[in-house]
Formats: sequence, C-alpha cells, structure tokens
Amino acid sequence: MSNSGYLSWIGIVRLGLVQMCLGSIVVLTTSTLNRLMVVELALPAILPGLLVGLHYGIQISRPHWGFLSDATGRRTPWVIGGMAILAFGALGAAFCIPLFGESFWLALFLSVLSYTAIGVGVGASGTSLLALLATATAPRRRAAAATITWLMMIAGIAVTAASVGAMLDPYSPSRLLVIVACVGLGAVALTSVATWRIEAGVETVTRPSKAKLRFRDALRDVWADDAARRFTVFVFLSMTAFFMQELILEPYAGLVFGYTPGESTSLSGAQNGGVFLGMLSVGIAVTGLRIGSLRGWVVAGCLGSAVSLGVIFAMGQMGPGAPLIWAVVALGFFNGMFAVAAIGAMMELAGEHASGQEGTRMGLWGAAQAIAAGVGGLLGAAAADVFRSAMSDANAFGAVFLAEAALFVAAAILAAQVINETRHSTHVVAGE
Repeated sequence: MSNSGYLSWIGIVRLGLVQMCLGSIVVLTTSTLNRLMVVELALPAILPGLLVGLHYGIQISRPHWGFLSDATGRRTPWVIGGMAILAFGALGAAFCIPLFGESFWLALFLSVLSYTAIGVGVGASGTSLLALLATATAPRRRAAAATITWLMMIAGIAVTAASVGAMLDPYSPSRLLVIVACVGLGAVALTSVATWRIEAGVETVTRPSKAKLRFRDALRDVWADDAARRFTVFVFLSMTAFFMQELILEPYAGLVFGYTPGESTSLSGAQNGGVFLGMLSVGIAVTGLRIGSLRGWVVAGCLGSAVSLGVIFAMGQMGPGAPLIWAVVALGFFNGMFAVAAIGAMMELAGEHASGQEGTRMGLWGAAQAIAAGVGGLLGAAAADVFRSAMSDANAFGAVFLAEAALFVAAAILAAQVINETRHSTHVVAGE
C-alpha cells in the first residue's frame, strides 16, 4: 500500500490477478465445456447457450452482492467467497459432462445448479472487486487500474484457453475434472494470496457504509441519483451494442466473404488483438501521457466503433476480396478503447460520490452489463435470422451492424452528458 492510503501499483496488479482468475474459470464454462457439449456429446447448441445465458441472468443479483459488501464494510471476504463459489460451480458443470451420457435429466438439473453457482460467484466476487478498486484507487490512477486489471483478465483467458486445450488432449472425463479442479483451486488460492491484508492500508479512503439501510432502500437511493441512473442506461446501451455482433460476425464472414472456418475463427483473434491495443492505448494516454479525459475516450471509442461497423457493412456490399480483417481489428480497437475508459469512469463515479454505496452502484452497473450481454447476443442473432428471410445475406447482416452502430452513437451522446456531469460534480466537491 502507498502511504496516502490508496492502492500502490503493486496493489492494483494484485487485484488484477483476481480479475485474471475470474477470466480463467469463466472461459472454461463458455468455451471448453460449450464445445464438449456440442461436439463430443452431440447436444443441441442451444443447451449450452441457455446455460451460459443463465449465468448472465443470475448476475442481475450483482447490486445485492455490492450492497452486502457495503454493509459489512469489507470487500475481501466477498471476493474470496465468490471465487470459491465460482470454482465449485465450474467443477460441478464439468462433472455433468460425462453424466449427460448416463442420465440426461439429472445432468441437466445439476448443470442448472452449477451455472447458477457460476453466476453467483462471478457476481459476488467481481462486484466486490470493482467496488474495492473504485474506493481504493487514487483518482489519477483509475484509468490505468482499469486497463491493468482488464488486460490481465484477457491474459488469463488466453493463457487458460491455450494451456487447457493442450492438456485436455487426449480427452477423457477424468482428465477434464482434474484440469478444472486444478484451475479452480489455483484461482481460489491465488485470490486469497493476492487479497491478503490488501484492505488494511486503504482504510483511510473507505467511506462509512449505510449498513442500516435495507437493500431495497439502498438501491432506491442509487437509482434516485440522476447521474447514476443515466450511467446505467449508458452501460446497457453500449454493452448491448458491444455484444450484438458476437454471434454473427463469423457467420457473416463465411456467408458473405467465403471465409473458411479457420479463417473466420481468426477474425476473433484479430478482434481481440484490437481490443488489447485499444485498452492499452487508453491506459498509456490518460495515465502516462495525460492526453484526453475518460469522457473523451469513451465518446471517441463509441463513435469509432460505430464508424467501424459502418465500414464492415460497406465491405459486405463489395463481397469476397474486401479487407474485412482490418475493419474488424479497428472495431476491436475502438471497442477496447471505450470499454476500458467506461470502466475507469464507472470507478470514478462510484468512488467519489457513493458515500458508502460503492458496491451497490458497481453492482447495478454490473447487472446492466450482464443483462446487455445476454440481450445483445440474442437480439443480434435473432435479427440476422429474420432479415435473412427477406433480403440478401450481406444486407441482412449489414442491417444488424447498422443498428448496432446507431446504439453506439446513442451511447456516445449519453456518455458525453453523464460523464461530463460526473466530472463537473467532482470538481465542485473537490473545491476546484
């Protein structure tokens, strides 16, 4: 810890390790187990899709977990406890993979319980972690903290996916259980070490908790704040747009541009590379070079994402041979830019105006993001199916991309208003 009572850079990296652990476990359930159900077990793809959707839906409970960490005045137990529940849920989900071949309905029942636990674990641990970052990070370091923690999460996802993929061959149910158990236990152990006494040095910046309030009253208090309410709408709009292309970009590349499965899969890697660069750029620009503001980077990221989607639509009119990959990299770059700047702005709004309700606020915005993730992906896929019945593939997918671009423009307008209001009120409080 730093002498000022805020997190040092080492402390921020320690919390980034927790975010990395969250990504490491979640990717097992959204990628590895999803593939095993569809390919090895030949189950309908909608089944793992609904289970993953369930874990997003359960995260509507995020405000409650944030409230509980506010009420207790301690974030660390909720971070560790949530990680343990998440690991247990992932192990249960892995246990159900071979069980599907013996008793489908029992496996389905236990899978529902397991994915419910996954949602609870992510909600409890992730919300409390963000609340701790919001209250314990110095204002000038919030953009860098958001960048560091999210880049570490991406690194955790990438490393886990690659290493588990290598260790899982040749596949067997027992090998799967051992791997998932090791990842889960490692995540809980690393989280416990990373958060050991981390709150002890930040007590001077922790505000009194409104612990006597009931959850419903605390949530009503947060929703009554105009800036918090409008920021929630911004999070929902922007993240709906963010996730609308998730399920349709690769089919678009295959149907319109003639990409092979390997080539279309490479688009995801290119997009994630762009996201990484966008996040890194904002962290360096805001913290290191002092260029721009969080508000400016959020607006620029949303508008850049809208323009990139327009370019992707235009390339669909050109067909095979168009340099689609560069437009996808640009989309990833601007997505990463707006996402990490928005997280920094979220931490600023929660950390400087919450008066003991940081967790409740972060939970509300986390719930909006989780709902948007489910709604956006489903909406994009459903709209593409409907449009394809009435027009060409290029125009059908393009219509979805243009609708997504319109949502990004709306989000940019709202962000310019809400984040500007936050910065203004911050200056007033600080007496500047």
